[in-house]
Amino acid sequence: MTTDPDTPELLARIDDLLARERPYPQKEVVDGEGYGGPGYRVLELDVSGDFWDDEDGQACERAHDEADARLEALAAVLTARWGEPYDVDLWSYLVAGYGWDHPGRPSPVPLGLLSGKAVTLRVWPLPGAGARWLGLAVGQEDKELPVVLLAALADGPAPAPCAPPAGRRAL
Repeated sequence: MTTDPDTPELLARIDDLLARERPYPQKEVVDGEGYGGPGYRVLELDVSGDFWDDEDGQACERAHDEADARLEALAAVLTARWGEPYDVDLWSYLVAGYGWDHPGRPSPVPLGLLSGKAVTLRVWPLPGAGARWLGLAVGQEDKELPVVLLAALADGPAPAPCAPPAGRRAL
């Protein structure tokens, strides 16, 4: 199992989010912790620096590796709680958001929003009353921008599992 010294702190932030009955804002908001709207909340658990001066891409690659390790450490704890997660390929939500396949049919939130940052979302359907799910992802909106470890909590049925093609990674 991957260990990361920040896992307890990051897990505490996830647990705090889960402890709230329905921690979703009534309208779309962006704040110091992430963003959300009716039926969903996304926390930015870990945010790297930017990469404007990273000409060879090495610092960005290290930041991705560190964020991936943090995701794996959190995933190990969450898997012990709720069982095996599955991966969701966010590419189809990105495509739908731009209307390439089905014009006029937007992607559901938060999947459409996450698809602009991440390639894959690891998902756990949550036990208990009412359909809810939690997902973890590592993403980056553009090669100069920070690498972000994200936790998404949403109402409704969990998205369908679908793994991305091998070798595809965020920008």
